[in-house]
Amino acid sequence: MFQFQTPQTLQPTILPALFHHQRHCITAAFRPSPASSVTLTISSPTTNKNHSIQSLCRKGQLKQAIHLLSHEQNPTQYTYELLLQSCVREKSLADALTVHRSLIDNGFDQDPFLATKLITLYSELDSIEHARQVFDKTTHRTIYVWNAIFRALSLSGLGEEVLNLYRRMNRIGMRSDRFTYTYVLKACVVSDSGLSSLWAGKEIHAHVLRHGYESQVHIMTTLVDMYAKFGCVENANLVFSSMPVKNLVSWSALIACFAKNDRPFEALRLFREMMLESGDMLPNSVTMVSVLQACAAVSALDQGKLIHGYILRKGLDSILPVMSTLVTMYARCGDLDLGKNVFNQMDKRDIVSWNSLISSYGIHGLGSKALAVFQEMVQLGISPSPISFVSVLGACSHSGLVDEGKILFDSMVTEYGIYPTMEHYACMVDLLGRANRLYEAAKIIADMRDEPGPEVWGSLLGSCRIHCNVELAERASRRLFELEPRNAGNYVLLADIYAEAKMWDEVKRVKKLLEASGLQKVSGCSWIEVRRKIYLLKSVDELNPQIEQIHAFVENLSKEMMKKGYVPQTKDILYDLDSEEKERIVLGHSEKLAVAFGLINCSKGETIRITKNLRLCEDCHSFTKFISKFADREILVRDINRFHHFKDGECSCKDYW
Repeated sequence: MFQFQTPQTLQPTILPALFHHQRHCITAAFRPSPASSVTLTISSPTTNKNHSIQSLCRKGQLKQAIHLLSHEQNPTQYTYELLLQSCVREKSLADALTVHRSLIDNGFDQDPFLATKLITLYSELDSIEHARQVFDKTTHRTIYVWNAIFRALSLSGLGEEVLNLYRRMNRIGMRSDRFTYTYVLKACVVSDSGLSSLWAGKEIHAHVLRHGYESQVHIMTTLVDMYAKFGCVENANLVFSSMPVKNLVSWSALIACFAKNDRPFEALRLFREMMLESGDMLPNSVTMVSVLQACAAVSALDQGKLIHGYILRKGLDSILPVMSTLVTMYARCGDLDLGKNVFNQMDKRDIVSWNSLISSYGIHGLGSKALAVFQEMVQLGISPSPISFVSVLGACSHSGLVDEGKILFDSMVTEYGIYPTMEHYACMVDLLGRANRLYEAAKIIADMRDEPGPEVWGSLLGSCRIHCNVELAERASRRLFELEPRNAGNYVLLADIYAEAKMWDEVKRVKKLLEASGLQKVSGCSWIEVRRKIYLLKSVDELNPQIEQIHAFVENLSKEMMKKGYVPQTKDILYDLDSEEKERIVLGHSEKLAVAFGLINCSKGETIRITKNLRLCEDCHSFTKFISKFADREILVRDINRFHHFKDGECSCKDYW
């Protein structure tokens, strides 16, 4: 046996020295300065009734305070401030409107300080229309009034309206302050205007730099968030790197940016860097959620366990988002039992917790158990959310539970008043398509009220790949080429279908289209965690000096398994090559290299856990089944769709994937 040296690790072990965190809040003082052109009365109350009203507000007796207000001839600004605060505490819109009318009657309707309080109040009470009216009727607007309406509209998800108002504010020459920039950048994040919002964010970024606000940590952190939302990871990283001062929120924002934009290795690297460079900076629950998501993405089970230990030590196990993410992390790392244990130990559970468990069973192909959890949740009086249906329909799809999935889909509207989105339709098309009910899936698409999106057509094309239906594949691909002209995967799928059908001229045509578009097929890669270090395996990796040794190990395994009945499957190779060359190509697939790496480096009897960035090909699936029996080893492989649990020459998917 040759000597084997492990390839260089991609990402060092996360250090267990994790710390506690105190959240940093952004607060704004809305009181105008003495230099304001409007004279404000901020002095202590001068009448007994004013004093009594204020005292009642402090005691939580809002109704009595409002009753007394009707008999007060000269209420002060401070009295109105306390009344408005009490309305927010009591969540009473009716009382707020009464106080507002009194405020107008007593000549305070142009008071910019109270205008900001009113806008904030109506925002808190989910009455954005009243907040707009206050802003529109306030003629003297200091920057505090503008900031109040920006914040209110952003919280209501009305980002585009904020950006329009911001442009209007700039046209009249009103100077922004640090709070303005924070609010309008948040508006870019919540806006649904796509690229126009990104360009607006870049314009605001330029304003920030032009007016010297690049040292403001809150503004720069919001910029990181804004770029992360649009997938501009490099921009976010540049903003972060340029910050002279970074706080926990800044670090957490960039970690989340990497984790949510398919850059888990960078997320884990940055987390480790934060712990090494910022010893006094204590990660909080938000940080932990992002780090757990990164661990889940690369199946870093051991590192996830370290994070779990920290969560328990620091008392973060009472925070629902953290625990729900833990459930998902364990499931996506292949340890479904640990994920279920976390769920069972939770004192409280919300809909996200239940969805995490349902989807966990789904990706492991345990559709019946996912259905049972869904039904248990409903019986406990918890109404399913749209995501609940995505999770349970996906679980039905992976398990071939067609009739059960159809009943659930119909119940969305009839029982729960939830109208299907593109994701739900994509799940139904996938459910029917995998079961070879392709024309029924096509009818689902034809009957949609809205124009089908790429996720729906993509589900149909993927199903056509499984069952080699050329007619529907061509129909789906035509729409996908229009909707996603830069997605090389659609071209590759269609070429695979033509190759399966022995339509070689069409294969060449699609390959030429792909080349003419300047697109490249996504390269397959797999990663594996060994002794808390993550290793990436690629078919061609000139920087890895051990790659030839790994290939030789795979080739030797293949020869031994061929004696036991393994036959390489090369139909996915789209090139006109002889059978021996095709076999050599499929032996170089990254998942096989990862299996070999695990056999060499993992302890005897240890389960090998692998993650792959693409769908598992048929040859890799067959190869791994043989290896699990030949080497007497359990092997878990998570591809882009689901888990495959190989043991004793069988796979948990029962060849349905």
